[in-house]
Amino acid sequence: MTCIVLRKTSKSIEREVFNLGACCKGEKCSVSGCGKEAVRSLSAAKVRSADLNISGNERRAYLCKEHYKEYKKRTKKEKKVEQWRYKAA
Repeated sequence: MTCIVLRKTSKSIEREVFNLGACCKGEKCSVSGCGKEAVRSLSAAKVRSADLNISGNERRAYLCKEHYKEYKKRTKKEKKVEQWRYKAA
């Protein structure tokens, strides 16, 4: 996530850009054997339920682009079932 701050000085307007979140600060992928830069942060429990091997007992799991795509593929059917369940109620 990126935050842009505009400051007004006596002669001009200055623009500062701040990177927010761990993914923007260079966090690495949590999947065992992968060292790529993370693009998404998810709950570690959800990532473990998708059968992705993450290292450590952390609360958050950081995923690179390839592993996030794999996570989405593995959880697609579960999400569809949840949608059907809530529509029927």
